[in-house]
This record gives sequence, C-alpha cells and structure tokens, in this order.
Amino acid sequence: MDGGGTKTKCILTDINLNQIYETTGGPSNFLVIGIEKVSETILNLVNECTTSQKISANDIEAIILGTTGGGRRNDAEILENQIIKDASQKSILINKFSVESDARIALEGAFSGKEGSILIAGTGSIMFGKDGSGKIHRVGGFGRFIGDEGSGYRIGRIGLNAVARFFDGRAKHTKIADLLEQEFSISSSEELITEVYRNSFNIASVAPLVFDAAESGDKVAQRILEDEANELLMHISAMRIKLNVTVLKVSLIGSLLTTANYFSYLFNEMVIRRFNDVQIKEAEHTPQFGAAILAKQLNLA
Repeated sequence: MDGGGTKTKCILTDINLNQIYETTGGPSNFLVIGIEKVSETILNLVNECTTSQKISANDIEAIILGTTGGGRRNDAEILENQIIKDASQKSILINKFSVESDARIALEGAFSGKEGSILIAGTGSIMFGKDGSGKIHRVGGFGRFIGDEGSGYRIGRIGLNAVARFFDGRAKHTKIADLLEQEFSISSSEELITEVYRNSFNIASVAPLVFDAAESGDKVAQRILEDEANELLMHISAMRIKLNVTVLKVSLIGSLLTTANYFSYLFNEMVIRRFNDVQIKEAEHTPQFGAAILAKQLNLA
C-alpha cells in the first residue's frame, strides 16, 4: 500500500509479485489525520481485497504500508500496533504487517528492489539510495527549518524573501512581486507579513511564481533556481559517494522535477553538464509495487 494525504493506493500480488487486484482507499497520512482513521482505511482495503478474491485475511501472507512519517521507527510502531489491535477486535487475522516510509517503497519500486537512488523534490526534498549489499542510504530530508534544499517550500521562501527586500527598497524589482500581487493580492510589506505570519500562507505555493518569473527572464528568480538546482546536485554528489557505484542511477520523484517547468529543465541540463556518471532513469514500477516487494521480503524473513 502507498499511503498519501488524499488516498491510499493498494495492490494485491501473488508470491511471484504478479498483480492480482488493485484498488484505492481513503487517506493514510497518520501525521495529519491520526492513527485511528488510518487504521480504518487500511482494514477497509484489506477487507476489499479479501472480498474481491473470496479469500480470508489469513490468506494474505504480509502487508506493507508506505506512508509519510513511516521512516521514524517509533511512530511506525505506534501505527502498526493500532492496526493489529483494531484488526484483532474485528476478528481480522493479519499474519505480518509493517509500516515503512513512502520514500522507501518508492525506491524499491523504481528499481524493482535492486540498487539505485531516488531524488524527491516536492514541498520538501530528500534523496534515498540502495547499495549493492541492500543497505539504505539517505541524503537531506532535514525539513523546512534546516533543510529541504531544492524544494517547493525552500524556493517559495527565498522568493518571498526577494519580494520582501524589494518592498523595503533593499533590493531591485523582481517579477516575483508582480506575480504575487496578481495571484494572491499581496502588494505591500504589511500584507505580506499578515499573510505569512497570521493567515498561514502556503509558502510552497510561491514556487510556481518563481518558475514563471525565471521563464520571463527575471534575473532574481533565475539565480534562486540555479542555486537550488545546484543544491540538488550536491545531494547527487553525496549519494554517489555513499553508494560507491561506477554509474549512479537516479529516479526523479515530485512535481518540481517530474513536470515540465523552468526548474526541471534547468536541473536536467545541470546534471548533464556536471556529471558523466549519473543516469536519470524512469521508475520501473510504482511505489505500491515497491511495497509488495518489501512485503515478499517480510514474508520470507
């Protein structure tokens, strides 16, 4: 299962990873909606799979849920225990169940369980890699306060800083300010401060404005994106050393890098210019298939 903030994607496979059934359920980001609601989502999906195939839950050898926050073992165990407890109360026998991070199942799916790496750049950013011995390595992922370089949040925050400097007269005009006024009706220091600190403004939503400003030739926006793309290249350099491979295979995940925009084009061009031993690869399989790979390993353990 691949658990997200809006829905959970689920597949049922046989022991050889041939897909038997596919479905979706409600959200399963337990950090946002709580473990009780996630437990309900997961058990509903189990029930749908068993009902569709006319089997019992006991016939499912192992279940893996990959979701945000699942990489922190203490939090993962709390969710695991809740689901097992709720299953027992409903007389649903679950053989083996484990929670992993959404990044881990994406990594397994991208390279069919083999070595490789994924670079994620959405609202936040992080890079995961798997070496030839199966060891998992991580670069970045320190969150919005001290990390998330090359992410939507970071680009949006620096873009807003550029606008704040312009409002003050500390810096020259940037097209980001014009787009911010058009999109969010923010045209002064007072309005910017109110939106950010009182109205919980979505800072990452400014990243597309920075992209558009850069596309139109705005030097401030272009410099921001060059700096942040370079930060992601530093992630790649660090992962290349950790995995100790001749050629580093990287699968890109997250809207900033997988959709057509100024930043994604810039990033790919910089990768080509900087490295001759890095290959950008399409993911071989989905994250939920990666979860099935881990479920098979859990079953055989």
